[in-house]
Amino acid sequence: MSQKVSLTRYLVEQQRVDGLIPAQLRLLLEVVARACKHISQSVNKGALGDILGAAQTENVQGELQKRLDIIANEVLIEANEWGGHLAAMASEEMDSIYVVPNRYPQGEYLLLFDPLDGSSNIDVNVSIGTIFSVLKKPDNSAGVSEQDFLQAGARQVAAGYCVYGPQTTLVLTVGDGVAMFTLDREQGSFVLTQEHVRVPADTKEFAINMSNMRHWDEPVRRYIDECLAGQEGPRGKDFNMRWVASMVADVHRILTRGGIFLYPWDKREPNKPGKLRLMYEANPMSWLIEQAGGAATNGRERILDLQPTKLHERVSVVLGSKNEVERVTSYYAAL
Repeated sequence: MSQKVSLTRYLVEQQRVDGLIPAQLRLLLEVVARACKHISQSVNKGALGDILGAAQTENVQGELQKRLDIIANEVLIEANEWGGHLAAMASEEMDSIYVVPNRYPQGEYLLLFDPLDGSSNIDVNVSIGTIFSVLKKPDNSAGVSEQDFLQAGARQVAAGYCVYGPQTTLVLTVGDGVAMFTLDREQGSFVLTQEHVRVPADTKEFAINMSNMRHWDEPVRRYIDECLAGQEGPRGKDFNMRWVASMVADVHRILTRGGIFLYPWDKREPNKPGKLRLMYEANPMSWLIEQAGGAATNGRERILDLQPTKLHERVSVVLGSKNEVERVTSYYAAL
């Protein structure tokens, strides 16, 4: 780009020129971005910052937390609680919602986040990230409660993620397409590096944990079997598999060059619809993918249409290049 456009300028134009977002949402997104810069600094320090290793505590899902999980969660809370933009927050790492303390003004928005996605990659120096989603607090609700958060993903007013890799990249949508910003460490600010991101409708790449193949149901097995059959199979083309074990990294690759990401139900825990969290992971990522021309379903339904029933609800995820997602969905419909 001939002229550097900062995240702040981009958001101001979304607010003032295009009228897409109100001032309070713009300020909230800037605060989230600053928190992500702080987390990025901690990630970059690694062992030098004494942030590696497990914390010997478990989150609400019973997963062993990493030290950096806790640090990132605290950074996001401390950055966002006092600005007057939020009524409450919810995190994958907390049992219940965090209501903005009475000593601070309460705003009209709700912030949900996975403070550090891909925690298993922290100690091996592989890309990880932060995922966030913003909802509007229902107008008729007194105070704030967990019920206020239980909104379908289609009601998000902003969503994005920050991937901490060779570059720190912030990816954002406010409902007008997807934009990517790269952290300029010399200037200390996020700079717009790509607008109007588009996911190709067709692809030759899929992302899935193949070690779980024996546990999948028939539609997913059928789809992957066809991909693996290559040029001689029913698809008539060779596919490559990519799997980082960090949803942020896998989705970022798909937004950059196309592909399909699958994290399906499996028979080991038949009562769970999936592993990924609807509110913190699936909803924001699905909106980003759709805004870039892709598709996202749970195999049967559009993810953004699902009505959450609890804060830490799980869901199967199939998202990415539109034609591939529609193929998987058609296999489920044929059952």
